Amino acid sequence: MTIVTAANLGLVSLGAPAAPVFEKLARDAAAALEGAPAEEIAKWATDTFGARFCVTSSMADAVVAHLFSRVSPGVDVVFLDTGLHFPETLKVRDTVAATMNVNVRSIRPRMTVGQQDGEYGPRLFARSPDECCFMRKVEPLERALVDYDAWATGLRRDESPTRANTPVVTYDAKKGKVKVNPIAAWTQADVDRYVSRWNVPVNELFKKGYGSIGCWPCTRRTKAGEDPRAGRWAMFEKTECGLHV
Repeated sequence: MTIVTAANLGLVSLGAPAAPVFEKLARDAAAALEGAPAEEIAKWATDTFGARFCVTSSMADAVVAHLFSRVSPGVDVVFLDTGLHFPETLKVRDTVAATMNVNVRSIRPRMTVGQQDGEYGPRLFARSPDECCFMRKVEPLERALVDYDAWATGLRRDESPTRANTPVVTYDAKKGKVKVNPIAAWTQADVDRYVSRWNVPVNELFKKGYGSIGCWPCTRRTKAGEDPRAGRWAMFEKTECGLHV
């Protein structure tokens, strides 16, 4: 199987490529890599983009960070430190930084939670969660990704109906970058096997009834039979923070 790379597309510089080139790169790679092992997808990403590639992690677990640490030691791992994370989430981040061969970058919003409260009023997350997510997650990610042409996520198709068609590689037209989802086809059982085999850090909140973990004000435990993401923004018709739309 011939896998498309920047080199065989004639992409001379990854610093500022034309959007159509990146779009074709992602489309061809998605077709070639569908069904490939996650390690192969990860290797394609790091071979293609080099230092212009990063991994993003919410630190619900460290599976994707660990996967890339094996394939590309020293890879940048971007964590969006919203100032509203559970202590258990920050513990996973700190464990990753201390034990894995990766470079963890904690990216913070432009305003502290206190400054945001002062300007927009307390508990913005309870009144306008989209606005809060934009300031504390979406804008910081956009700022962090200026340094990269592509990034990896831990999105999986089995997480929710909105993610059921997640490709292993795609082009994000809004950001003008390639998005890599190496474990898109994995099930929760696949994740559990990987965690067990490699002793990967996992957020302790999963053992306490949480199905999906975000900022503490907007995350609750899930009930038996609920979608894993049902505990996110439970009082709103909202299932995504805006990072993946």
